[in-house]
Amino acid sequence: MKKNGSAIIFAIAIIVSSYLLGDAIINRNNGKGNISVTGLGEANFTSDLIVWEGSFSNTNRNLQQAYKDLERDKKIISEYLISKGIKGDELVFKAVQSSRKTEAKYDNGKYVGQEFLGHTLTQSLQIDSKNVIEVEKISREITELLNKGIQFFSSPPRYYYTKLEDLKVEMISKATADARARAEKIAENSGGKLGDLISAKMGIFQITGQNSNESYSWGGAFNTSSKEKTASITMKLDYLAE
Repeated sequence: MKKNGSAIIFAIAIIVSSYLLGDAIINRNNGKGNISVTGLGEANFTSDLIVWEGSFSNTNRNLQQAYKDLERDKKIISEYLISKGIKGDELVFKAVQSSRKTEAKYDNGKYVGQEFLGHTLTQSLQIDSKNVIEVEKISREITELLNKGIQFFSSPPRYYYTKLEDLKVEMISKATADARARAEKIAENSGGKLGDLISAKMGIFQITGQNSNESYSWGGAFNTSSKEKTASITMKLDYLAE
């Protein structure tokens, strides 16, 4: 009787094991894999907005005279830039910055204090213009102001694109199409076909100068020093594989 009971338990164990094994094979055979791909969208474009900044200053022991001299220089600079084609509403003069200019004094090599040389007043200006070529040219010719007795400190122009959002949408479309084409090729080469899209994730948006050796950054490069630029974006797609 004891032997019969053991035989029954053994038989039941075989049946249960066979069922579990059979079920595992079915789940494995019916299981779907997935294909993960990354597509790239790129676009070359020319900046349509230029931002150029510069500054000028004057030093005088008499503060009132320093302001008068600065106003004189401001008038000369304004007239010069407008004569070169800059529009009045594109020219913005910022607040005047004031500082005291001093020089260290020594007597027989011993420091004896600071000598007051005058009040230094500095004013900066900024030009935002869609006339990129013209402003670019002016920024290179601004040294002509030296002939008028004005020392003007010019910063390199910065370049922007006002239709960036439209361009980004176009690039996302390109990157998505590129990723799908890659996924279809992978599915085809593996003897299957592409299933439904599971997820889509946009990568970092990058802007670099054309024909430059700029490298991409994790936070996203944003070039402002080049007029001719290249924008790029990636899209990561996950598909079911059938």
